[in-house]
Amino acid sequence: MADDESRTAYSRRAAEYIESLGSMDAVHPSDRQIVSTWADEVEGELIDGGCGPGHWTDFLAGRGASVRGIDQVPEFIAHARSTYPTVDFAVGSLDALAVGDGAIGGVLAWYSLIHVAPEAIELPLREFARALRPGGTVLIGFLDGPVIEEYAHAVLPAYLWPVDELAARLSAAGFDLVESHVRRTAGQRSQAAIIARRR
Repeated sequence: MADDESRTAYSRRAAEYIESLGSMDAVHPSDRQIVSTWADEVEGELIDGGCGPGHWTDFLAGRGASVRGIDQVPEFIAHARSTYPTVDFAVGSLDALAVGDGAIGGVLAWYSLIHVAPEAIELPLREFARALRPGGTVLIGFLDGPVIEEYAHAVLPAYLWPVDELAARLSAAGFDLVESHVRRTAGQRSQAAIIARRR
């Protein structure tokens, strides 16, 4: 999914998204635990990549992390800056993080890669590897499925990923799998998370 298409689609529905999902009250307790545990072990600066309305970035900052939120949707960044004025936010792309090589300790990509087509996923993954110091980690939240498959997301098409397949793409980009989680709830799409360490 091209950046401009995704940006336009989310810009159009930013207010709706913020209203329904833009707070920690909307976060599942197990997701909060996974992200908290991961962040507490990261050494150095964090980037919340695809931060949306900024609630995760603020949550991490509140836990003492040095964190910056980036998102390609200006409406999300404007909301985040207004709502969390003490936290650092910037408009930016996951394909070109505005940091030097090996400059950061962690990247959170919490459901921010779901619209990236399988043939394009290497670009952000390799960019994460470039920006992370050796030993730094990435945490990716995504939608699990038995095969890579496009589905009709509410905003624009997105992709399901088998955990093993996304782990393989991470390995090719320079990461080693640390752990993975899958949460299955009747009547809902399976939710998944992977933590991987930069070699």
